[in-house]
Amino acid sequence: MADRQKIIIDTDPGQDDAVAILLALASPELDVLGITAVAGNVPLKLTEKNARKICELAGKPETKVFAGAIRPLARTLVTAEEVHGQTGLNGPDLPEPKMKLQEQYAVDFIVETLMKEDAHTVTLCPLGPLTDIALALIREPKIAKRIKQIVLMGGGFFEGGNVTPSAEFNIYVDPQAADVVLHSGVPIVMMPLDVTHKALTKATRVEKFRKLGTRVGIATAQMLEFFERFDEQKYGSDGGPLHDPCVIAYLLKPELFSGRECNVAVETGSELTMGMTVIDWWGVTKRPKNALVMRDIDHDGFFDLLVERLGRL
Repeated sequence: MADRQKIIIDTDPGQDDAVAILLALASPELDVLGITAVAGNVPLKLTEKNARKICELAGKPETKVFAGAIRPLARTLVTAEEVHGQTGLNGPDLPEPKMKLQEQYAVDFIVETLMKEDAHTVTLCPLGPLTDIALALIREPKIAKRIKQIVLMGGGFFEGGNVTPSAEFNIYVDPQAADVVLHSGVPIVMMPLDVTHKALTKATRVEKFRKLGTRVGIATAQMLEFFERFDEQKYGSDGGPLHDPCVIAYLLKPELFSGRECNVAVETGSELTMGMTVIDWWGVTKRPKNALVMRDIDHDGFFDLLVERLGRL
């Protein structure tokens, strides 16, 4: 494929991050230039290791994995072991990775890649807190004009928050970083809880992954079963929301999603609503539109895409 989309995945794996990475590595339309790990769901030492475990599970050990920020810009790190388990990837028994972590710092890799590749050819795909992306924008402001787009999972509006009543986890962990990214002028596509909460891993859907009969299929089913138990208890739903793969699915099939251009601001001052994404859905302010915010998803089409692609690995 001549016109493969070049992407950098910034991630804090996480079972749903793992599925997003598998989807990207299984898709010939995407050229994964590198995977950068950030502290989030679990500390950095685990997220960078988990990213390598997933590349090996996918049979893509040549993928470059870089370690990034060890903590948020200004706040103490908050993690989510209660959701993802102590390793961040509880569920399947994945071996310790043999592939090496790259020596370069993730933020330097992001800056260097964006300055080297043609302008507007690289898409950033943050699946966790936005610390690495914000640090790259601060370190070399020139990259803002070179990024094709940032497609991120984070925030919520109509659905409220999932870690506090008003804040979604990724934004809550580093609201200052989210603020930098949203003010960067880069085209942003946002996958908030409003859309990801409609992508539920029902038992019949998990069974489709298991029926693939492959290492990837079975490990995915095990990850989803572990991960969803927390959300099933919390939301009383059949299955848990599959947040992060929405980012990669959008690059492959944007028609699965619908939303609108809005202004999005992040609360960075009040502890009560810290990390809340204030989405001007109805256009009641004069603030400039800075993100395409998704609200709806064709969830059957989304899971069909996931099963078909992961079946290739």
